[in-house]
Amino acid sequence: MFVNSPASSARRPRLHTLAFAALAAPLFLAGCNAEKDVDLSAFVEQTEPADVLYNQGLANLNAGRWREAVAKFEAVDRQHPYSEFARKALIMNTFANYRQGKYTDAISAGKRYVTLYPTSEDAAYAQYLIGMSYFRQIKDVTQDQRESRLTIEAMQQVVDRWPDSEYVADAQTKIRFARDQLAGKEMQVGRYYLERREYIAAIRRFRGVVENYANTRHVEEALARLVEAYLAMGISSEAQTAAAVLGHNFPESQWYKDSYRLLQSGGLEPREDRGSWISRAASAIVGS
Repeated sequence: MFVNSPASSARRPRLHTLAFAALAAPLFLAGCNAEKDVDLSAFVEQTEPADVLYNQGLANLNAGRWREAVAKFEAVDRQHPYSEFARKALIMNTFANYRQGKYTDAISAGKRYVTLYPTSEDAAYAQYLIGMSYFRQIKDVTQDQRESRLTIEAMQQVVDRWPDSEYVADAQTKIRFARDQLAGKEMQVGRYYLERREYIAAIRRFRGVVENYANTRHVEEALARLVEAYLAMGISSEAQTAAAVLGHNFPESQWYKDSYRLLQSGGLEPREDRGSWISRAASAIVGS
């Protein structure tokens, strides 16, 4: 005869619970199936022919729909990597991002292009767009000049790696502008120190302009400021040399006229010391 033991009674609710769960599962699944079927294709990118995507990108580009163009060019790259259309799409992607002012994206795409296709016909253009993307972000001389330095690096690659390309002339123009910015920043900091009579720090900045940025428009003022700073420190020979070099290269400059008067007020005249660093640096000055 079956006897209800405490143990068997304790097991019975658990068995009923498991049985209910087993019966409920099909009902739950049936309820799910009763819902609207999920279209999995909506979560999978539809693959289209590379030429179709590329031409759609060009059409968007011509219509001024830059974002749509970028989306199509990126689709070519994803769906048909390393194809000829992917190469073309990547350079167009670089251009489209640049035209939108999305310089970070343009730089990223341009660098990727140059890395993947360094010998292609558009490699010089990709590198040029990298440089232009940095150039467009250059700030005034009161702010950090990181973009000026990056512009010089990027455009110098255009000049060095593709010397016969059509972009070299403009690359050199952008380099000169960026170097002028760097010199202007040095002058700004030098003036700051000069006004505070921190002459050694000021001279260091002005010397940097004379030695490193001699072909910029700031070199005249740098030499004049050196006259002022060296005189203030009592180092008359260096002040006289700076004035002599300034007068030799820019005799009609107002900076020279002011420096000459400053020397005369102390009973001095311009006189070049050939052993001075200023004299050695003079050969690189654009007025020489």
